[in-house]
Amino acid sequence: MAFFDPKNNTKSERHRTLYALYEIAFTTVDVSAALLFIVGSWLFFYPELETPAIWCFLIGSICFAMKPTIRIVRELHYLALGDFDDVDKAAHG
Repeated sequence: MAFFDPKNNTKSERHRTLYALYEIAFTTVDVSAALLFIVGSWLFFYPELETPAIWCFLIGSICFAMKPTIRIVRELHYLALGDFDDVDKAAHG
């Protein structure tokens, strides 16, 4: 199994289920980050709301950092399903 191979999500029914669950997580985090940045931007129009705006930007930034983390965790989850031979071949040529 090669990391980030688009065919990984079709190797089995379990792979397809994991892909769907991770896509839900990825999309939820992505939408959350976008909404936090929109709210943070709107709050910055009001000087008295600067602190909550800053928190929105910080939490939104953490959400953006979670996106690649979710993808890496998904690939490691695929690996945990047991397809070690292809990974060994990729690592050792």
